[in-house]
Amino acid sequence: MSSDASEFDPDRIESYKFPETTYTYSERDVALYALGIGACARDAVDVDQLKFVYHDKGQKFIQVLPTFAALFSLGSLPGGLGLPGLKYDPRLLLHGQQYIELYKPLPSNACLKNTVSLAGLHDKGKAAVLEIETKSYDKDSGALLCMNRTTAFLRGAGGFSKSSHPYSYSNYPKDKVPSVKTPKGQPFVVFEDCTQPSQACSIYFTIARMKVIVSYLLVLALLYRLSGDYNPLHSDPTFAKVAGFTRPILHGLCTLGFSVRAIVKCICRGDPNLVKCISGRFLLHVYPGETLLTEMWLEGLRVIYQTKVKERSRTVLSGYVDLHGLSSSL
Repeated sequence: MSSDASEFDPDRIESYKFPETTYTYSERDVALYALGIGACARDAVDVDQLKFVYHDKGQKFIQVLPTFAALFSLGSLPGGLGLPGLKYDPRLLLHGQQYIELYKPLPSNACLKNTVSLAGLHDKGKAAVLEIETKSYDKDSGALLCMNRTTAFLRGAGGFSKSSHPYSYSNYPKDKVPSVKTPKGQPFVVFEDCTQPSQACSIYFTIARMKVIVSYLLVLALLYRLSGDYNPLHSDPTFAKVAGFTRPILHGLCTLGFSVRAIVKCICRGDPNLVKCISGRFLLHVYPGETLLTEMWLEGLRVIYQTKVKERSRTVLSGYVDLHGLSSSL
């Protein structure tokens, strides 16, 4: 479905008020997320990653990976990306970019208040580009923890304005989130990781004597979709084929999680609180089971990265991570 130009009202769109929502999570959710993006999958006692799933060395709380913040934007739109006059087929939605600013270390459990606003909407003819901004506050203290800006590419939803003057709206300066070019020289470091074949799919289990017995085939994948993104594109073969893929694909935010986890491990030496902001542009899909190579270049306090699928020699994600500082052991 495409948007009907007769129903489109720019003033109504720009002034549209999204409802406030709450998002509550616990240490279990934090640990499940870390496992879903591959933490400890290769080494169950990895000293740089055990802290994200376990109270390592007597720590009072498990630590939170910075990309966990991306889940808050999912919880802020329980009704989807609907806007007055904008119609789209959810099967043709592609996640284009994700930008995250972190203002405080994320607590291991919290109740958040999310405020949502339209950050941008652009008519590209055959598609629409929609940008949604979510600010997440600690409900008890009122402290602003983070901001997400999610960019979605809605295939078939364009053409709602005149082709001679295509509609384009942004509520933030474009130079605030600069585009970066991947350096031509050798990366500072390269990290290789393998996604699990079941990373995007649902988990199967049986219950016996009140204990959950997880199928051995899925032990290494307490899967990403269990963190809240149940889009069937990542689990339903028929749905994936309608969307143009041969089989279900990995969540883009899962790929982002793999990449930033590599940066935390290799550049931040395991300290997630060094991460200030994250920008990721999704270039190509990843099939669960493929090997990801994250290449990193260090330029001052900015890590420029790109992630490739080893089996297809294709770049699937690129962007940068800004840091508060560098590890003294780097």
